Order: sequence, then structure tokens, then C-alpha cells
Amino acid sequence: MNIPELFIRRPVMTTLVTAAITVFGVMSYRSLPVSDLPNVDFPTISVSANLPGANPETMASSVATPLEQQFSTIAGIDSMTSSSSLGSTSITLQFSLDRSVDGAALDVQSAISAVQRRLPQEMPSPPSFRKSNPADDPILFIALSSPTLPLSEVDEYAETLLAQQISTVNGVAQVQVQGSQKYAVRVKVNPQELASRGIGLDDIQAALAAGNVNKPTGTLDGRSQSMTLQASGQLQNADAFRRLIVTYRNGAPVRLGDLGQVEDSVQSDKVAGWFNKDRSIILSVQRQPGTNTIEVVNGVKAILPSFEAQLPASVNLDILID
Repeated sequence: MNIPELFIRRPVMTTLVTAAITVFGVMSYRSLPVSDLPNVDFPTISVSANLPGANPETMASSVATPLEQQFSTIAGIDSMTSSSSLGSTSITLQFSLDRSVDGAALDVQSAISAVQRRLPQEMPSPPSFRKSNPADDPILFIALSSPTLPLSEVDEYAETLLAQQISTVNGVAQVQVQGSQKYAVRVKVNPQELASRGIGLDDIQAALAAGNVNKPTGTLDGRSQSMTLQASGQLQNADAFRRLIVTYRNGAPVRLGDLGQVEDSVQSDKVAGWFNKDRSIILSVQRQPGTNTIEVVNGVKAILPSFEAQLPASVNLDILID
């Protein structure tokens, strides 16, 4: 008796086997991972460093070169590529497949610490690195825009409200803000005004550093009580910076507003994001390795209505890429 004859002669068994295969097939299909790329773990690390205002040649010579020289001492590097632009340098380290990406990250961190003294002191923060993986591409892009509010305020909502809460969704690895427009005060000095008063750029830099600090003031101790002194040493907007005294000439104070334009702006005006031809702040959501892409996206979309209720009516929240 062959196999087909067995199923023909026993219709009840055939029905049960078919139903079991169907049920387990549906269950298996629903648990299949959904991803545009397979799970891979290439030992690749990306290092980024920033020095605002430096041209690409300065970034390459004073930032990229010391880092590359120090990274070249790490064992197991297959390739190292770097690119320098206005105010930023990016270095990509590709390690051999037999190296652990965690061990490579420790070596990169040690190399950055060792080369720190050779880097410019004007860097606002030390170089940072992250483990990169082709499977870690963003799975969801969210755009925030407003026809009335300045982009710096929209960026504040994106970074403090949406990005932090979306990152807590199950399966979300991190949320990056693209086209960031963080608030900053921009000072555009007039060279003629500086020359006429005999003031250098280092004088302005020193005045800005000394006039905008946030340090403890101290305490006053009495016989029966102790009082803590509170003083706000931080300047919050362009109008406060205009009144900052840079130096004195002929007994009269020279204020920052007398030497050029002081205006409310953003930290970097060389990056931007758009949605439907409107300037926007873009949030890119990355999933954790091994998680279901569809479930992570649905989890993020489920909390978007609560964000829309908290945002001002003039702020639009849209899905850019799903």
C-alpha cells in the first residue's frame, strides 16, 4: 500500500492532517520575521567628530589625521575611510569578520581617549562612535513641521517629547533627529567696528565664555541659619547677548551689540529637512536586531495620536516614509 492509497482509504485522518498542517502553517506565517535585510553583524564602527566653523582642510589635518594615525594601531582593521566637511569629520572602520564588534568598540574607545590631547581644545565634545550595521537602517520616518512656529521650537518638541518617548517603545533601538534646528544665538561681528576699537576676536570669545556660565554661587553662613545664593549666569536669547559687555574703551563699556549683529538662530544652518516642500524636523526610527519590523512600526504608530494631542495645533505630524 502506497502513501496516496493510505490517505484515500482514511478520509478522517486525511482531514485531520490537512487541518493540522493548515493551523500550524498559519501560526508559523504570523510569527515570521519581516525585514528588508537579513540579520547580519559586520564589525563596522563609525566615528564622528565636530569642530564648528572649521573648514574641511582644517578638519582633515587637525582632527581626521590624528584619529586615523591612532586607529591604525588597532589590530584587525580591513579598511578605514574618512571624509571631512565644514565643521565635521566622519571615519568608518571596517574590521575583519573574525573580530568581535564589541571588542573592536573597546579598542576604538581606547584610541579616542589616547588621542584626545592631540585634538583641538575648541572641540565642543570629544569624538563619538557607534556600531553600524546594514540591517540597522531606519524603518520609519516621521516629519514635524509648522507654518507659524520657528523651526527651533519644532525641534524642541521633536527632541524632548517625541524622540524620548518613541525610544521607549518595545523593539525600538534609537530615534535620530535629522535636519536638527537646535536654538542658538549667532553673533556676526563687523571687522571695521573691531578695528576701530582695537578689539580682537579672542576678546569677544573670552567675553562670551565669561559672561555665559552656569556655576554654583555659594552660601552665606550666619549664626542661626545658612542661605544658599542663587544667580542666573546664563544668557537665554539674543537680546541678552547684545547687552553683554566685551571690554571698556575710554571708560565706556563696549557691548556685543555695538560690534555687529546678534540674532536668534540655530546651531547649524547648513542642515535641513523637508516634507512636501516645507521645512521640517525628521525623526528616523531604528529597530532592535531580531525584532519584527511590522510590530515595531505598528507600536510606534499606536502612540502617535497621543503626541498629536500634546503638540500645539500649529505643529503638523506626518509619516514621511513607512
